[in-house]
Amino acid sequence: MILDRLRTWIIGVVNKMINQSTIKEALGVDVSVSDEMIAALRTWCRMYKNEAEWLGGSTRSLNLAATIASEIARAVTIEMKVEVTGGSRGQFLMEQLKKQLPKMRQMVEYGVAKGGLIMKPYVVGKEILVDFVQADQFFPVVFDTSGNITSCVFSDQRIVGKRFYTRLEMHDLQKDRCIVTNRVFVSDNRNSIGRPAPLTEVDVWSDLEPEATIQGVTKPLYSYFRYPAANTIDSSSPLGVSCFSRAVELIKQADIIWSNLLWEFESGQRALYVDVLAFGKTKDGKPILPDKRLYRTIESGSPEGEFFEAWSPDFREASILSGLEATLRKVEFACGLAYGTISDPNSIEKTATEIVSSKQRSYATIVDTQKALQKALEDLIEAMDVWVTIEGLAPKGKYDTKYEFDDSVVVDKEAQMSSDMRMVTAAIMGKVEFRMRNLGEDEETAKKKLAMIAEEQPEDPYADEGSRF
Repeated sequence: MILDRLRTWIIGVVNKMINQSTIKEALGVDVSVSDEMIAALRTWCRMYKNEAEWLGGSTRSLNLAATIASEIARAVTIEMKVEVTGGSRGQFLMEQLKKQLPKMRQMVEYGVAKGGLIMKPYVVGKEILVDFVQADQFFPVVFDTSGNITSCVFSDQRIVGKRFYTRLEMHDLQKDRCIVTNRVFVSDNRNSIGRPAPLTEVDVWSDLEPEATIQGVTKPLYSYFRYPAANTIDSSSPLGVSCFSRAVELIKQADIIWSNLLWEFESGQRALYVDVLAFGKTKDGKPILPDKRLYRTIESGSPEGEFFEAWSPDFREASILSGLEATLRKVEFACGLAYGTISDPNSIEKTATEIVSSKQRSYATIVDTQKALQKALEDLIEAMDVWVTIEGLAPKGKYDTKYEFDDSVVVDKEAQMSSDMRMVTAAIMGKVEFRMRNLGEDEETAKKKLAMIAEEQPEDPYADEGSRF
C-alpha cells in the first residue's frame, strides 16, 4: 500500500513537469489549448481521483465523479462487439484488436471522465499494441478545419534510480507524410524537465529513432475518442469535456450535504453524562469509563446535583436526505443521465411521461457516446492498417468492420417486444421487421427463419372446404 502511494505521488510529480511552457521550450511549438481548458482539465482529473479541492477536513466525498464516469462507460461498452473481416488482412487486424478490447471499458471511463482519449498503435516485433493516452498526457498543437488533431505531443515518463526521464513524442501530419520526433530529457530535480538526453539511456526507448518520416500517410497515426458533449468551457476548442463538466458545483454541493449527514449521525450519538464520582480513577486521577463512546463525565459540584443525564437528540436525517436526493437528481440531469442512476429511484413519484423523458435522456447520452467510440475505433483500425503495410505484417487487402452495441441497459426490451407484437397483430409492422428489431437478425436471416416456421406448421385439412359449397 505504501509503495502504491509512493508510485502515485511520483507519477503525479513527474506529470506536473509537463505544461505549455515546457513543450514550447523543449520542442519549439505552441500547445493549442486555452488556459480555461487546462484549468478545467485539472479540476476534472482531481475530482475523478477523489481529490477535489473542496475535500478535506469535515467535507467527505461521495466519489460521484468516478461513479458517473464508470456508469456511462459500463452502459456504453457492455457486450460491445467489434468484428474485422476480409481475408488475411482482416484476420490479422482482428487478432491485434482482440488484445485491446478487454481493457476498453476502463479506457472509455478515463475518456469520458477527462473529456477525451487518444489510442495510438505501435509495432513491437510482429504484433501491434495500442498506447491509450489520457487527456492530461497529450498536448494538441494543430487542428485541421474539421477539428481533428493533426499535430500532437505525447508525454511518457520513467524513473530510473533517482533520475526523472521524460520522453516527448511529436506527431506532425503534413499533406501526405507524418514526421515523428522523439526527444528525451533527464533531471535530478522533480520540479524540472531537465536537460536533453539520448534515447539509449532508457532501455525501453533505445530502439526508437530521434526522427522518422512516414510517407504516404494522409491521416494521423492515432485516433481521438472525444466525449460527445458541447464544450461549454471553451466553445472555440475542438477538444472534448468531461461527462460531469456541467455538474462540478452540484457535485460539490452533494459532497457538502453528505458530510452534513455524516456529522448529524456523529454528533447526535446517544450519550450518558454521569457524575465523575460514579467511576473509579486511574493513578493520575482520570475517571475510568466502561465505554468512552457512551459515557461522559460531569461534576455536579454539590451532593444535590444530578447524578446522570441522558443525551439523545432528535435526528434531522430525513430533511438532509431529501436535500441530498434533490441534488443528486440535478447532477443526473446535468450529466444527461436518467433519474435513479445515482439517486434513489424510489425517492420520488414520477409520471409515465417523466419516466420516458428520463430514459430518453440517458439513452441519447449513451448512444451518442457509442457513436463517438465507434468513430474512434474505426480510426484506430485504419491507423493499425497503415502500420501493417509499413512493416509488412500481413498481405495487402481490404477489410470490413462491424460493430454491435447492446442497448438493453437503457431500453426496456420486454416492453419494446410486447409493443411490437401488438403492432404485428394489428398489421402495422411486418414479421421480418419484428425479428430484425427484437432478435437482432438481418433481413435475409429473418426471412429464412420465417420460411422455416411456415414449413413446420401443420396443414389445415379444412383450408379448402369453403370452395366446395
